[in-house]
Amino acid sequence: MPRFVISAAAHLIANAAGLLLASILLDGFSIGFLALIIVTVIFTVVLMVITPIIRKLSEKNMPSLLGGLSLITIFLGLLITQPFVDGFTIGGTANLLAATLLVWLGALIAGILVPKFLFPSLKVPKS
Repeated sequence: MPRFVISAAAHLIANAAGLLLASILLDGFSIGFLALIIVTVIFTVVLMVITPIIRKLSEKNMPSLLGGLSLITIFLGLLITQPFVDGFTIGGTANLLAATLLVWLGALIAGILVPKFLFPSLKVPKS
């Protein structure tokens, strides 16, 4: 299977896990079952588009932002995705900030575990 397809599948699963974690733990943050699929796809595409843009901008203008790049892109991804999907409610600024952390944490953990257990033949290059 092409590496891009496996990488995309791993990102989708990791983002879905992070969104589910936020949905379970936060009152007011809700995603319907069908909306979860749509939100995950839109959210992942948004992250894939804005991450390189923010990385380029921060490398040139604000290198200190690189450390929080994932948090910034998840925050923006949630803000951009929410108006497009019925059945997806963030529930206020406090929930948006908490969801940013929870989606990041859930996606981080799933991003480590999914390739290891679902795609064991995928060899991750060491940096």
